[in-house]
Amino acid sequence: MNSQETAKSQAKMPPALSPAAQAALAVTLRGTHELLPQDEWIKKLMRAEKTGAPLRIKLGLDPTAPDLHLGHTVVLNKMRQLQDLGHTVIFLIGDFTSTIGDPSGRNSTRPPLTREQIEANATTYFNQATLVLDKSKTEVRYNSEWSDALGARGMIQLAAKYNVARMMERDDFDKRYKAGQSISVHEFLYPLMQGYDSVALNSDLELGGTDQKFNLLMGRHLQVEYGQEPQCILTMPLLEGLDGVDKMSKSKNNYIGITEDANTMFAKVMSISDVLMWKWYTLLSFKSEADIAALKAEVDAGKNPRDAKVMLAKEITARFHNAAAADSAEQDFNNRAKGGIPDQIDEVTHALEGGTPIGIAALLKALSLAASNGEANRLIDGGGVRVDSQVVADKGLKLGAGAYVVQVGKRRFVRVTIS
Repeated sequence: MNSQETAKSQAKMPPALSPAAQAALAVTLRGTHELLPQDEWIKKLMRAEKTGAPLRIKLGLDPTAPDLHLGHTVVLNKMRQLQDLGHTVIFLIGDFTSTIGDPSGRNSTRPPLTREQIEANATTYFNQATLVLDKSKTEVRYNSEWSDALGARGMIQLAAKYNVARMMERDDFDKRYKAGQSISVHEFLYPLMQGYDSVALNSDLELGGTDQKFNLLMGRHLQVEYGQEPQCILTMPLLEGLDGVDKMSKSKNNYIGITEDANTMFAKVMSISDVLMWKWYTLLSFKSEADIAALKAEVDAGKNPRDAKVMLAKEITARFHNAAAADSAEQDFNNRAKGGIPDQIDEVTHALEGGTPIGIAALLKALSLAASNGEANRLIDGGGVRVDSQVVADKGLKLGAGAYVVQVGKRRFVRVTIS
């Protein structure tokens, strides 16, 4: 290789990383699905270290529901890790883009939210996000700030910066077009508007789920069109829910809401599989990768995986409540596992008709522990019903006046006074 070729090859190589930049890159890559382009991110890290100017890291969430769940916190955790390195994190609430409706992963047009729905949902988003992010170091923005100001002329000028052929390369649009399914023109505006957010915020890095890659790349494209240095993009894996199959979603009922009570949160984490637990550790825990690897090695060597799961459940519960609540939730879980009775359960009264004892199936229905007598009988057949900690084996059991603790499954208890 001659001197010119050597110089050209060296020019293509990323600069040597300082120890601080190496550590920052390792934090960035932890649990990451994809970082693009990595060499550009390295240069940004090196520049930030040299100049002392923090990088601008953006995460946008449309307030499509009133509450966040653990699946949302995967990217929030990554934001917090980068925030702890001294960079500026921008929590962007998509109050404008929500009126369009994100078509990502959809096989039909997504109905846009009303302004009233958006405002109601947005009121809770930031408070919940700051259970993960450092509130004092988080820049909160709403994309209506610049999107409303665009107007019709600005929207047309923005639309001119991308072509239809490129837009149709998007997987969900391509599939719907080939299947003869409807694609509304306004859906093309969503990735454009999300990309324009990066221009307005002069973003250095944008985070999102793997299903957001097209929209994140749009930000890079538009920044170049507007004369800015393009952002890097970082996609995080989608978190499988409690079933270990589908991504966490309220519609799938496999989620853990970050505002759920401590006992429920702890118990739900304990319900995940031993295999899924390690992915949750990587994406949700703040333990170092070395600590997680050491813990996994202990389990592989024979340590009970339940112990590791308890540690994860307590960490997550303490984050969204506190350490005392996590300890109490662990005790509550253990009591239930042993057939014990929690300290705090619902208390109700039930009046007998004419003083006649009530059958156990009818009582379960009356207490909303079963939807019907038939379901109640199936629960009894499965050994899932207890009265005062004793398994009910007789579907003909009748209860007269008195106080009882009725239990269905491991987590549903009612203290009932029958009179």
